[in-house]
Amino acid sequence: MASDRRIAPGAAGGAAGLVIAGILVAALSLRGPIVSPTPVLRQIESDLGIGAATAGLLTTAPVLMFALLTPVAALVIRRAGAELALMITLTGVLLGTFLRAVPGFGWMLAGMIVIGASITVGNVVIPVIIRRDVVPERVALVTAAYVAMLNAGSLLTSLLTVPIASVIGWDLALVAWSVITIAGMLLWGLHLRRAAARGELWGERFSGAQRPAVASVADREADTLTGPVPVPLGRGATQGVSMFRNPIPWMLLLAFAGQAAVYYGFATWLPTLIADDLGVSAAAAGGLTAFFHGVAVVGAFVVPLLARFTPRIVPAIAIGTSWILLTLGMIIAPEWAAVWLSFGAIGHAGGFVVIFSTIVAIARSDAEAAGMSALVQGGGYAAAALAAPAMGALHEVTGGWDAVLLASLVVVLAYCVLLVAAVIVSWRAPR
Repeated sequence: MASDRRIAPGAAGGAAGLVIAGILVAALSLRGPIVSPTPVLRQIESDLGIGAATAGLLTTAPVLMFALLTPVAALVIRRAGAELALMITLTGVLLGTFLRAVPGFGWMLAGMIVIGASITVGNVVIPVIIRRDVVPERVALVTAAYVAMLNAGSLLTSLLTVPIASVIGWDLALVAWSVITIAGMLLWGLHLRRAAARGELWGERFSGAQRPAVASVADREADTLTGPVPVPLGRGATQGVSMFRNPIPWMLLLAFAGQAAVYYGFATWLPTLIADDLGVSAAAAGGLTAFFHGVAVVGAFVVPLLARFTPRIVPAIAIGTSWILLTLGMIIAPEWAAVWLSFGAIGHAGGFVVIFSTIVAIARSDAEAAGMSALVQGGGYAAAALAAPAMGALHEVTGGWDAVLLASLVVVLAYCVLLVAAVIVSWRAPR
């Protein structure tokens, strides 16, 4: 049996703290660069001479990379090792950030593609590092903190891009966020240096050639997991075709597709929608959008807590209700946007937890859980990639946002039915 190479806080001094700090700072660069153009989309459209549907491609491209490149990300991790894979992620995000500052829509789109491809590796590798290096009793807390920092990155870019752009222009404002990515690279580089000084073997610890002796997915409490399980990193990780005959992963795929589509559509157009419907400035609209992402930071911790003390069906119903309140509220009473956005933010963070904890609950092995996670993420993000351009096109055709919100409400209702149904069926599934 492989030796347990997890970093115990007492045994390794500050090593565990450095790994956790590196993960959390890196997480700031795994969503923020995608969201950062959204508060200044109107300026980008005007300066580059593009329409709303075309501008929506700027957030669609990274999400499409999530869907298409997950298998490639697993290959990168297997070949380079987890530690180097995270450094590759941050380096790619930095490169894409500078690339999209080159004048011209083509360069900006290319930069967003590079950012999305790089973040895809980070999406896969960080859960691997957490489950490998963090002691079991802290996995839930660290993973929740990771999800919170993803939303914190979106909060910062939504809140501050417009004020920075008013001083130095939107193109340089987007470049300015590279400071966070550079900080993550420096911190993770320090971890790599200390790990090398301790004489840790890259082939064992970094590539996963030897795995810690940990409990299987079936032995873990599903409600303590707050993020997706990693995709397979080795050959033969999935178990035949039985997974594809199970209806639950397909319901979860469709549910995740609905949630991701509405979330990434809203993340793209929310500042513009608020400015148009409420008649507020771009800075004020950016502030409300930042509030949306900020409440999600809290939601990442609230929902796992609720899941621990109630049956799994309760969080699923609560999450579905929060999404309905967001879309219906924005249609009926947009002046109460802050209230509806707070519900939607908790729904976004919590829905992520419910979907992937259900996968953990029904999986019969780590390999099957990983295969289901890859299926749900790949299909879900593929659907989400279409959301922003579709919303932009619908807005251009109708000249307003009511049709967009109504379409979002229909998607949310389907999402709620699928999510609750998947949780109910998972209760009855044989273990």
